This record gives sequence, structure tokens and C-alpha cells, in this order.
Amino acid sequence: MSRAAELVGAEIRFLIFAMAIGLMALEYGISRLTDHDTHDWRESAASFGVALGQTLLRGLEAGVIAVPFVFLYQHRLLDFDQTSMPALAALLVGSEFLYYWQHRASHRIRWMWATHSVHHSTTRFNLTAAIRLGWTGSISGNFLFFLPLALLGFHPLMIVAMLGINLFYQFFIHTEFVPRLGPLEWVLNTPNHHRVHHASNEECLDRNFGGILIVFDRLFGTFAEPPVGQPLRYGLVGGKPSFNPITTALGEWAVMLRDARRAKGAGSRLRALFGPPGA
Repeated sequence: MSRAAELVGAEIRFLIFAMAIGLMALEYGISRLTDHDTHDWRESAASFGVALGQTLLRGLEAGVIAVPFVFLYQHRLLDFDQTSMPALAALLVGSEFLYYWQHRASHRIRWMWATHSVHHSTTRFNLTAAIRLGWTGSISGNFLFFLPLALLGFHPLMIVAMLGINLFYQFFIHTEFVPRLGPLEWVLNTPNHHRVHHASNEECLDRNFGGILIVFDRLFGTFAEPPVGQPLRYGLVGGKPSFNPITTALGEWAVMLRDARRAKGAGSRLRALFGPPGA
């Protein structure tokens, strides 16, 4: 990468960071003016601590994770113009489809939930919750779900860019202050849908797994509207909130490994590691 490209990339990252901080501050100001209980400063501070650790670790592991993508791309099945509209549309839909299944698996396989539970540990739903992402996604194997894209012929950098767009979009849906969006609710994952995903009400558990789109939830039976007449509750079922970023990021791993160590027999040990959370 040229020095000029590095500088442009750094400027874009700074602008995104500044915009995110500005929107978080605006949301907090609105919550105070409207007397909404949407923020806990200790929880938000912990989210920033988790985000800092995740950013540092992601930079350290990027080269390692790139290896299988580059290898499969070198043995790709198809060659095509990566920037054509059909290719970009296919990458959007394909990455969204794979994200849906990766996200769904993260709720049903405890080894993956140990990472993803970090994101669900906030008891307030606001933009600072969007940056609370687990440190151990690569250990959980999240990247494995997206390897087929490289084998098909999508360049690893295009895959990373599309997943980055997906994550960027999702930042904006972590808020209580956006109403329903009319017909867009049928196609897009909106704040209304994502509030359900984060809620710990029984009717909301393991629902609305989409990233940008909600269509795969509708197709595969995991879509849910907010429960009528019930306030949404957030946080882990049976979990105790922590304001320590390290405890937040690694706590579920410690509990899972303890359960596996105490389990009697290979079958019980495997269920403790790879069975559904809470089983």
C-alpha cells in the first residue's frame, strides 16, 4: 500500500471515529433532555475499554487471519470484475447470508457465544453498546464462515470492506431514539428489529440475526417484532453486569472452561464447550 493510500485510510478512520463520538454525545444529550434512562456512564466507559482492547487485538491478528483467505482466493473457482455492480450486489447478499448464519451460530454454540456474549452484556441499549465487541472472535472461528466468498472468487480486501460496511451500518441501529421506518422494516435490519435482538425478554431471545438485511430472518423463521405491552429488558439472562473491561471480555470464557473442567465424561465436556448456552 502506498504512503498516500495509508494517509487517506487514516483520515477516513479518523473521520469515522469523530462522527461516532459525536453521535454518541448527541444521543446522550437527547437522553438527558428527554429524561430517558438509556445510559449508564460506567457501562459506557467499560464499552470503550472493551473496544480499545478489541481494536488492538484485531490489528495484531489481521495477518494471521488473512492467510486462509489469500490461499482460497489463489485457488478461486471464478474470475470476474470485482467492482462491477452484479459482483458488488452478489458480495453484499452473499456476505449478509453468511453473516446471518455466523451470527445465529454465535447464539447457539457456546464456544462462539463466549465471544458474542460480550456484545449482549450491556443493560442499556445505546450507541456505545455497538462498540462493545468480543476480543476472541478468531478463537471462536467467526472468520471461517466467510471463507467460501474467497473460494468463489471475491478478493479478500473486498470481503473485508463489505464486512466493514456491515459493521458500520450496525453502529446506527443501536439506539432507542429511531422510530419505525415504514416499508424499510420489511427489508432492512432497523433499530426496531435490533432492539428485539438485544432484548432478554423470552419472546426476543435468539431473534433478528441480520446485519444490514432482515430478509433471511423472515425466510428462516427467526424474525420477531417487539412484544406487545412489554418493556424491553437488556443484558444477559441471569448475568451480572460488570464494569471491568477484562471481566466483560473474558468472563464467559472462564465460566465455560470451568464448566467443562467440572463436567464428567467426554460427552458432557463437549456439551459444555459446544452445546447451546445455558443448556
